[in-house]
Amino acid sequence: MAVVVLFSGIVQGYLTPLLPELGLRLHIGSVGQNNIYLLSQLAFAVMTPLLSRLGDLYGHRRLLRVALGMVAGGSLLMAGWPSAATLAVGVVLQGALVGFFPLLVGILRSNAPERNRTGISLLVGVLLISIGVGGLVAGVLSERHAAAGLWVAVPVAVLAVVAGLLLPDSDAARGGRFHFGAAALLTAGLVALVLVLAQGSAWGWASPLTLGTGAGAVVVLAAWVVVERGSTHPLVSVRMLSNRPLAVVSGYTFCAAFATIGFLGANALFLGASPSQAGYGMGMGPQTIATVSLAMVIAGFVGSTLTPRLARRVDDRAVLALGGVLIALGFLGLILFHDTLAEYLAAVLVVGLATGLFESITRTLAAEIVEEHETALAVGLNELALSLGAAIGAAVIGAFFAAHEVRGTAYIGISGYLWSWGACACVGVLGAALTLCYRSHRTAGTRAAAGRQSDHTAPSGGLA
Repeated sequence: MAVVVLFSGIVQGYLTPLLPELGLRLHIGSVGQNNIYLLSQLAFAVMTPLLSRLGDLYGHRRLLRVALGMVAGGSLLMAGWPSAATLAVGVVLQGALVGFFPLLVGILRSNAPERNRTGISLLVGVLLISIGVGGLVAGVLSERHAAAGLWVAVPVAVLAVVAGLLLPDSDAARGGRFHFGAAALLTAGLVALVLVLAQGSAWGWASPLTLGTGAGAVVVLAAWVVVERGSTHPLVSVRMLSNRPLAVVSGYTFCAAFATIGFLGANALFLGASPSQAGYGMGMGPQTIATVSLAMVIAGFVGSTLTPRLARRVDDRAVLALGGVLIALGFLGLILFHDTLAEYLAAVLVVGLATGLFESITRTLAAEIVEEHETALAVGLNELALSLGAAIGAAVIGAFFAAHEVRGTAYIGISGYLWSWGACACVGVLGAALTLCYRSHRTAGTRAAAGRQSDHTAPSGGLA
């Protein structure tokens, strides 16, 4: 499982530091580079429910192997034939990695339920570290030639495919059928929604095209909800949101991902911007950008590995609230202090720490809130919230960028970054506020008893 997650992290981390340099070589401007990142997040959002549901129908291991093949194919395509078109197609194929975590958690909970919490926190830690390592190695390789960094994921893909062949399957019950109509409605609605957010500034927010596409997105997504609620074999179990803790965790995940993951593409662009030309930025190359990204994910690794201990010492709601507060503080720091590398790095390290906390605690709770046979569905629903948050966050940031693009240049005005950081801080506060609605039955006595146990026997915790 760790090898599969390692591959996922490498793929998620290696492209972002390369985008500024690749953009110059392939003639892709700052807005276009952010749109490539946005396209990858949109692919995540669309594929999350598809792969999770197909895993429930045909087996978690089988669909994991399919997803591994798709991600490996996309990585090879981008490395072998780098161009704007192949980058776009490649990141869409790589979007299948979003199915890795719900499918792996389904296998983990089935084969080793007593290690659910420590297992998930370990996998999140490996994921975050590999994101940083992948970016750093890609940055080193790209110093001589930008496209060389694209080969980083290819050898790791081979290892991950082999690991997928060795994994056991879960013993969760299978059955039902795939709802193609719901899949079509969800895909169309998400594409229309993200398209409006990404292109609204260019089209004009009051233009007929923007208003029509936005209205269409709302209508299609509303129709999807109606279809899902009335289906005996839903693609995404919307009814599961009647489980209050799961609904709160999913909403919190959306907010946290909007800020921490949606901002990653903009982070690379800011670090790569030349102060002499743009008036801001750090003028970094791919390798240095990747080093900053590695520092962020190391902070995230610390947050992830601390999460089980924090949850036992206090409670799950306190850990959720802490993540939201750290997100808001990190982006507030970026607004106030971004002129020097030390100031900027201090703020993004806080964001990195919050990322580790939220990714570990939300995935753990999503798996524990429901019965075992619903694990992949619940984790998949939470992953959908994460992917939607990241995609919409990237789209909103892209809209701010488009609205503040300096005419006649490929640069964004600093006001575009200030608005983006402000939006992320506000959404972080909203996520922290949502935790007030979360209720756990883990009492102080239960937490004390859990604290005396080792991580390998940590209770799953009954959550209402």
